[in-house]
Amino acid sequence: MSLAAAGARASLLPSPLAASSSLPRLLALPPRHRRPHGSLASPPAAGRRRRLRVRMARTESTGVAVGFRAPEFELPEPLTGKLWTLDDFEGNPALLVMFICNHCPFVKHLKKDIAKLTSFYMEKGLGAVAISSNSIRTHPQDGPECMAEEAKLFKYPFPYLYDESQEVAKAFRAVCTPEFYLFKKDGRRFFELFYHGQFDDSRPSNNVPVTGRDLSRAIDCALSGQELPFVEKPCVGCSIKWHP
Repeated sequence: MSLAAAGARASLLPSPLAASSSLPRLLALPPRHRRPHGSLASPPAAGRRRRLRVRMARTESTGVAVGFRAPEFELPEPLTGKLWTLDDFEGNPALLVMFICNHCPFVKHLKKDIAKLTSFYMEKGLGAVAISSNSIRTHPQDGPECMAEEAKLFKYPFPYLYDESQEVAKAFRAVCTPEFYLFKKDGRRFFELFYHGQFDDSRPSNNVPVTGRDLSRAIDCALSGQELPFVEKPCVGCSIKWHP
C-alpha cells in the first residue's frame, strides 16, 4: 500500500467513529465576577446560576524512543479473572497497549471510539490491551469491580487489565490517560515501539470531531510494513494518580 493510499484509507477508516456526536463537551465559562476595589463582592444576580469550572490535571506523554522494547507484564482482567501476559499476543504482528481509566474526562471523550477502532483492527490481526493503573485510594471508580462494569457497558473487544501495584505503568513509562503505545515485530522478534502518540486532535473542550485519524494511520503503517509518514503528536490526558 502506498503512503498516499494509506493516508486516504485512514481518513475513511474512522467512519464508524464519526457517529460519536454525543460525546461530552465542556461548557464555555462566563467572565469571572470581579470585586470592586475597596468593597465587598456583590452576590450573583437573583435567579442566575453560576457555572462550575471543570478542572483536569492535563498532562502530555513523555518521549519514549522508537524501538523501545515492550516490557513483560502479568495482569488480571477483572471481567473474567484471567491473567494476561505479553506472551498472549505473540501471534499478533502488532500490539496496541493503552493506558486508560474510568474517571478521566479525556478517556470518557474517546472510549466509545477506542472500542470501535480497536474492534476494526483486531479483525485485521492487531493485538490490543488496555491497562488501568490509577490509585483507587483517590479514585475508587477505577477499581476492579467498576472496570468490569465498564468493559461490559462499552463492549470492549480487548482485555481491560488492572495494574494494582502500578509497576507495569512505570515499566512502560506511562504518565497519563489515555496514552497509546503501538508496538510491532517481525516474525519472532520482540515487540518494538512503532508509535507513541495521540488518538487524534479531539479534546473534551475543543469541539474537534473524534476521528481516530492519527492512531489509525499508525496502525495501517504497522500492519502493512510501511514507515510512519507523519510526526507523532504526544498523548494528552489526565495524569496517572500514583500511590502516595
